[in-house]
Amino acid sequence: MKERLEALRDEAIAKIKEANEIKAVQDVRVSYLGKKGPITEVLRGMGKLSAEERPIVGQIANEVREAITAELEKKLTALEEAEIERKLAEEQIDVSLPGRPVARGTRHPLTAVVEEVEDTFLGLGFTVAEGPEVETDYYNFEALNLPKDHPARDMQDSFYFTEELLLRTHTSPVQARTMEKFEGKGPVKVIVPGKVFRRDDDDATHSHQFMQIEGLYVDHNVRMSDLKGVLEAFAKSFFGVDRRIRLRPSFFPFTEPSVEVDVSCGMCGGKGCRVCKNTGWIEVLGAGMVHPRVLEMSGFDPKKYSGFAFGMGVERLAMLKYDIDDIRHFYTNDVRFLSQFKRV
Repeated sequence: MKERLEALRDEAIAKIKEANEIKAVQDVRVSYLGKKGPITEVLRGMGKLSAEERPIVGQIANEVREAITAELEKKLTALEEAEIERKLAEEQIDVSLPGRPVARGTRHPLTAVVEEVEDTFLGLGFTVAEGPEVETDYYNFEALNLPKDHPARDMQDSFYFTEELLLRTHTSPVQARTMEKFEGKGPVKVIVPGKVFRRDDDDATHSHQFMQIEGLYVDHNVRMSDLKGVLEAFAKSFFGVDRRIRLRPSFFPFTEPSVEVDVSCGMCGGKGCRVCKNTGWIEVLGAGMVHPRVLEMSGFDPKKYSGFAFGMGVERLAMLKYDIDDIRHFYTNDVRFLSQFKRV
């Protein structure tokens, strides 16, 4: 039995030395030291030995196991180190190579338009104001001369949480809130960009969520001519120095008089084409002189103060400026569409 154990030791060590892969070494371990291996079979026959022979054979068996195990660990360490060296050689980094280009995002076209409009009006002395998107019925309607029974409320089908709480339908509530903060003392000169919400069917020109930019100027002796001058300066800055504007009579509950503002068509220079429906003009925003009732409800004396307000849709401005034919492009997150505005 002693000779058999020593022969198995020599045989196993020889196979370990011949192995060139980690898997082959593991196979030798299982073959010789496993439960079904030859060394285990030899040890199972120790019961037939005499009491004097058993400790001697047991000691030899342990020495054989230790010798095979030591050789296995030595071989595995050598193979693992060789594998690491091979991987390092294959995966070596050439630090002299130029770096891979990193894909960078860009400003969303609506963000670019808002920032451009803000820059224009900041240059005209306006400041930027913000307000809550979840608004009260009072600020969204009543403070803007739209009492609960006013028919004009039907023009703005709203998302209500309760009878007194809703998603704002325009950014005009911020105008009322801002005037209140001034406690009846002007001047007030702000623009208000932000999201608004209306229950509308989404199509190429409508969305249940969109963006507006409102403007407000309240002071002594503010006139309609001041409104026209400010909007003309904006149109030339945003659309081009050759563009002109015109004012058409309209109606808004919170302004009196009220006007629709058109800008001359950039495609035909005002001569008439398909884009402007052969009129030479394109509607861009609504405006007017702040209604005396709105001034009064916000704490201003309409006998001492007057003002103008205007509101424009950001999506409409972007569609006109960049010749975009579907408002839904702004909200579908299509990288092919957004990548066109990397220089915007």
